[in-house]
Amino acid sequence: MIDTRTHGIIDYLTGALLILAPYIFGFATGGVEQWLPQLIGVAIIVMSLMTSYELSLAKVIPLNVHLGVDVVSGIFLAVSPWLLGYAHVIWWPHVLVGILEVVVVVLTKRTDTVRH
Repeated sequence: MIDTRTHGIIDYLTGALLILAPYIFGFATGGVEQWLPQLIGVAIIVMSLMTSYELSLAKVIPLNVHLGVDVVSGIFLAVSPWLLGYAHVIWWPHVLVGILEVVVVVLTKRTDTVRH
């Protein structure tokens, strides 16, 4: 199982990866294949800064809500190349990160460890 501190580290790394991935993997085209993972990356970082766990600044989002959003965004990211019609440009990073995001949720302990 992944504890909430480790989940937080994974969140910040995933957010940064999604923001940088279009440049690292060569799909910085200005299209949806670029801005969607970047937008999700920014959202992951902002949500992480506000989640009730060790590595946040403002503990206002309950952990279970955070995990639910992770599942939805992971599934959406994984299906987005076909749903939004850019699979012919790039698909594998979106699918890989989307699936890993859901796997991390499944493996994360579901209790708030931060006391208010």
